[in-house]
Amino acid sequence: MHMKNQNVRLQKFFVLLLVFSMMIAAVACGAEETAPQEENASWEAVTVTDQAGRQVKIENRPVKIVSGYYISTSILLTLDCKERLVGIEAKAKERNLYALAAPELIDLPNTGSAKDFNLEACIALKPDLVILPKKLQEPARALEEMGIPVVLISPEDDQQLEEAIRIIAAAVGESDRGEALLTYYTAIDETLQEKGEGVDAPVVYLAGNSDMLRTCPKDMYQNTLIEAAKGENAAAEINGDSWVGVSYEQLLAWNPDYIVIVPEASYTAEELCAVPALAQLTAVKEGRVLTMPSDFEAWDSPVPSGALGKLWLFAALHPDAYSLEGLRADIVDFYQRFYGFEADKALITLS
Repeated sequence: MHMKNQNVRLQKFFVLLLVFSMMIAAVACGAEETAPQEENASWEAVTVTDQAGRQVKIENRPVKIVSGYYISTSILLTLDCKERLVGIEAKAKERNLYALAAPELIDLPNTGSAKDFNLEACIALKPDLVILPKKLQEPARALEEMGIPVVLISPEDDQQLEEAIRIIAAAVGESDRGEALLTYYTAIDETLQEKGEGVDAPVVYLAGNSDMLRTCPKDMYQNTLIEAAKGENAAAEINGDSWVGVSYEQLLAWNPDYIVIVPEASYTAEELCAVPALAQLTAVKEGRVLTMPSDFEAWDSPVPSGALGKLWLFAALHPDAYSLEGLRADIVDFYQRFYGFEADKALITLS
């Protein structure tokens, strides 16, 4: 207990020392920074309510933004804020989307993760706005005590993702771009509704990325993905909002029409089909074990491009209603419009 208290005191001392250093630096270069930037000339202070229910006032247009969450970083890319980012979350090199849309982000300083946030590294970047996942409320308080506004987000489903986009767009002064993205989502939903009129809903087993015998119950975001694609979740009878384990016997009893493996799974469709216990499944016998592409982003999660997961799954389940060519055209259009790069059509497959 004594060592823990000592570590806490040392951390607070370090933060205070860093704050003092920043104040000295600000005084030293104050003469050079007295002239406001042109972008700030028309800025009016805004107050947003973040997804932790906190009122956050942003006095000046943020020009140095730290994003400690891959979803907020991705949202900021759609808002054309990549040149305003000065720090992002850890493991940026593992995100294909960054390499395609903004490779310069990969080399930015990182501020750790939600499990191991680096408060000192964040402070050292001298941000004028920080965006963090909702669970990081302690670092948020520490930053705000220093006068750094912090927005907390928790985009766990479609509705919360759209809310997070609106909050971040308002905070950085890009509400028009945010609304353009949300309007696009509405168009996707309308397209699915129109093309899905009258189609039969096949039973879909969604296989998790760590284990083929883990799947999504009815309260997970992935269940809404299946429903939006006009499918029926094999595990919809199970309550819960996190991945659940099932037995071979249960999977055989469900006997799904399709098995869909989520992006970045630790196993392949071939490995799943080679399991003797699953040989009699309809999906296996009829070659309907599919893997969602992972070349861009994990489309099975509530990320800005997650709407593409709905389109992909709908095309996979209902090829007569929505062709692969149409899917490819829509995905290329989305990434060009909101991320500024041309997606490689050859990477967009339904197998």
